[in-house]
Amino acid sequence: MPESNILPLKPKGRQEAGAGFLISVDALGYRRGGRSLLDAVSFELSRDPGITVLLGPNGAGKSLLLRLIGGLIRPDSGTIRFSPDFRGPIGMVFQKPVLLRRSVRANLLHALAIARIPRRERTGMLARLLVAADLTHCAESPARALSGGEQQRLAMARALVGDPGLLLLDEPTASLDPAATAAFEALVCKVAGEGARILLVTHDLHQARRIADDVLFLHKGRIFEHTPATTFFRAPASGEADAYCKGTLLT
Repeated sequence: MPESNILPLKPKGRQEAGAGFLISVDALGYRRGGRSLLDAVSFELSRDPGITVLLGPNGAGKSLLLRLIGGLIRPDSGTIRFSPDFRGPIGMVFQKPVLLRRSVRANLLHALAIARIPRRERTGMLARLLVAADLTHCAESPARALSGGEQQRLAMARALVGDPGLLLLDEPTASLDPAATAAFEALVCKVAGEGARILLVTHDLHQARRIADDVLFLHKGRIFEHTPATTFFRAPASGEADAYCKGTLLT
């Protein structure tokens, strides 16, 4: 695996864009305490690179769905199927990043080692990850001493290690100020532009308008719409999505 192929923003081995699905979710269900949290959730994500935004009110099941797709928990019913040529792995970034008590550089080197990147290639990839996330200036700083925006960009850089076939981002900017949010969104858009497939959970309609290629709308554990972003924001097909876009509190 030559080092020239290990570009964090131009990943190697992406699934070829075109017809077909990258991930197919069919009749997914999840119950806890006798209550249905996800009910017969079905949708597909295409193999084409881009950003799918998962929208919905609080309690809709957005973060839960992401964790099911990421394999962190198991569904009670239904299936999650990846395309036969899905190369993995799945990268994840959470609302609050979990970082090692080490420097920025050491956090990324640890991730490179876990991903079994050959030692001779780690220095070059580390440098490119630091540049991509705009963290070169603080490479030797303790990761947990970084600002919130810097921590999230570090988490994103770490998620890019191993050339993920799918990136799952769970409200990564919920606690960030506008400047840090803009910097993180720019990184997400750059990664998508270089061929990544991204599923991003947010409660921020403005953010969804800025970066979404398509929108999944989830309410009460059910998918009500999956449409291109321009269509969704211009003319939502369901009354629930229309009410949500207008700021109405859904119950």
